[in-house]
Amino acid sequence: MHRQADPHILTLILSALSHLNPFRAMNSGLFGFEWMTGILNSEYPEDVCYQMAGIVVQLLGKEITTYPPDYFSPDWVPPLLGFLSLSEKFYTQGSPPDTGFTAFQILLCHQADADFGPTLLPILMSTLLQNHPLQSRSLALKVFHRFMPGWFSKQMETVSNKNLDKLLQAVGDPFQFPDLPLQYRQPESMANYDPMMVISVLIEFASSKLWQSHLSHSNFDSCEEVLFTEEGRRTALRCLLNKAIHIWPGFLHTPAKIIATIKHLEELQCLNTAEVVILWAWTTGVVDAAYQDAWRLIGCATFEFYQTHGIGRLTALKQHIIETNKTIESDHLEFLLQRVDRNRSSCKVEGVQHPVRIREWVREKYLIDLHVSQVCQLGRLYHLFGYNPTTWKEAVAIEVDGEMDVLSGGSVLPAQFTEWLPDYP
Repeated sequence: MHRQADPHILTLILSALSHLNPFRAMNSGLFGFEWMTGILNSEYPEDVCYQMAGIVVQLLGKEITTYPPDYFSPDWVPPLLGFLSLSEKFYTQGSPPDTGFTAFQILLCHQADADFGPTLLPILMSTLLQNHPLQSRSLALKVFHRFMPGWFSKQMETVSNKNLDKLLQAVGDPFQFPDLPLQYRQPESMANYDPMMVISVLIEFASSKLWQSHLSHSNFDSCEEVLFTEEGRRTALRCLLNKAIHIWPGFLHTPAKIIATIKHLEELQCLNTAEVVILWAWTTGVVDAAYQDAWRLIGCATFEFYQTHGIGRLTALKQHIIETNKTIESDHLEFLLQRVDRNRSSCKVEGVQHPVRIREWVREKYLIDLHVSQVCQLGRLYHLFGYNPTTWKEAVAIEVDGEMDVLSGGSVLPAQFTEWLPDYP
């Protein structure tokens, strides 16, 4: 009868191999992840599997975090999650922290996938807690953000409401961290952590029927304070664009999602966050300024918001429309270029069909189109709240190529651009 090797001997062998690092020689993580899968599926006791798999994680971590994201296979995520699940059972405050941190860092190298939400959720429910012994809250929040597509997958519909509640309770306020004794602090886990990126996931949750009822005001406590400032609003808009460009192309991309988000954040009394969503709708071009039916819906939601919570807030909206190019220009251009790439067939560029030339055309036209769009949106905004070109109370200055064009009673747009102007009823 075949007899399995003594797990303690295997552990010693793995420890010895860790000094040789065979994965470096192979220049591939394939063997390491297959090895870890075999260990986790073996008949050894779970605590032994945890120890042996942890050594493999350490081996992988020496090299694999330097590889490009497209190097990783989705097949490598399950063994990492399996190891982290065991870590929840056997990790203690006195354990070496490297393996748990390394597993999270490897996960962050992987391109987000929609299939792992239900498996990842119970791990994050625990590791996100401020009293978790690993003290990996910032790394866990980065993983929570990175795997955003998984939170909206069909598989998540099988997760109980109780567990969805627990996850968002564990996420809590993304700006808040425990005040740890010096010996337990893990400063490396805070590197490149931006709480606003996690807030962007929560904002998207506010548009989702699956998640809406699980959000609470406490998730946005610190964010509300940050977004009270002009700099906070600018930072948030740049962050939302980053989300739409790199993580979630469908981020708040329809009038229905935008309006649902505004309404739900209002219900939570997160008014500063709701206002940033309004700024997102009016300044980024996520909904084309020429789509009249869509803008009637967005306009109605905007009007109701400011009528309810104070017309004085309109100053910020007007200012962001005027200064869109100063606030988010580089990210905004990339955002628009990606939209062109996704909608080439509908891109109306006279005599230009090649994708590269289309992108060049968009880049060349970006600034002037942005300014024309600003004029349209300002006209729409004034009309929405009862003004017209003859009754505007103040001039609105738009800077074009270093000069100031003042709109205070009529259009100064070239004739070829008048089609951009809103066709008000």
